[in-house]
Amino acid sequence: MGEVLTSPTMIVSPNFRTEIVIARQLRRVLELRMNNEHVTLRCQFCLTWNRVDASRIDDRPKCGKCERPMLLDRPWKLEEDTFARTIAESELPVLVDFYADWCGPCRTMAPAIDELARKQRGKALVAKLNTDLAPQTSERFQIRGIPTVIVFRGGAEVSRVSGAMPLPALEKLVDNASVSA
Repeated sequence: MGEVLTSPTMIVSPNFRTEIVIARQLRRVLELRMNNEHVTLRCQFCLTWNRVDASRIDDRPKCGKCERPMLLDRPWKLEEDTFARTIAESELPVLVDFYADWCGPCRTMAPAIDELARKQRGKALVAKLNTDLAPQTSERFQIRGIPTVIVFRGGAEVSRVSGAMPLPALEKLVDNASVSA
């Protein structure tokens, strides 16, 4: 027990499987860091703008000023005054769910948006914009029905779909935006 098996050509550690898993995780982190993509977000507590390295999102980044956590494993709340800068300065694809609290289909789709944010952390930013609280932004993007989902890449609209959608359809939208980059 705990022995290291040796042969003339190979030494096998007793923790070989664990080491493989760790090596794969390290490779993923290094690949993300080589991409060096960032998202730009305003802290919802102290209102300071932060530039977050996408490869560090799993490390639960904190605001540079107040040091409160920036929880990116759930949809990021956008507002009228934060929308433009977040979209323009984020290097990852940004999926924005245009919704309203009173909207039944929006509430039906909310769990899929939550799960998408969890699954896509580090690969895309999933955000929500309440159309009742951001009428100018809603008008600028000609939101005529809700829920409407728009995917942005490099500050530009890449795709748009109106109506409630299941999680696989949302994932496909984000994947298509990532490929088109």
